[in-house]
Amino acid sequence: MKVLKPLEVDATNNRDNLKIFLAGSIEQGAASNWQDYVIHSFKDCDIEFYNPRRDGWDNSWGENSPELLNQINWELTNLEVADLIVLYLDPNTKSPISLLELGLYAKSNKLIVCCPDEFYRKTNILVTCEKYNIPLFSNLEGFIASIFTEYDKFSIEKQMMPSIDYTAEIDNELFKRMFNLPA
Repeated sequence: MKVLKPLEVDATNNRDNLKIFLAGSIEQGAASNWQDYVIHSFKDCDIEFYNPRRDGWDNSWGENSPELLNQINWELTNLEVADLIVLYLDPNTKSPISLLELGLYAKSNKLIVCCPDEFYRKTNILVTCEKYNIPLFSNLEGFIASIFTEYDKFSIEKQMMPSIDYTAEIDNELFKRMFNLPA
């Protein structure tokens, strides 16, 4: 398992691990640290997590600060890179950025949502998830079980992929004949 935090980059571009973006409530620390709970649940799995919860967040950073702009760009990039986006809406928050993420990726087929019944916009979330066939859970246990299911599917698909040797030599004569090249 590997966890990337804001501004860290995966230099390996390893496609063997499932890449999961932990979207959802943070709200400058008002939300529970649900990300650590999810990560800990998968401690023995080949998963690469993108965790936007920043250890050194400074509430004095303004709207146009380089730190905030870098954070936003890191999140947008890794939302695209992720194989799976798991989004938790903490009922103690409003989570406007999380709602934006839900809207951006509702049609992506790579989203799983956990929204407790106490979340102030639960009906909006329910209708959106139903319309776009997004798995929706009201507790972390079901949410995590669904993530495990996706991990298992990814692992099975990875095992079924044929191993291709791209270093095999090309039959030069056949290649020349196919493209009408001089011998």
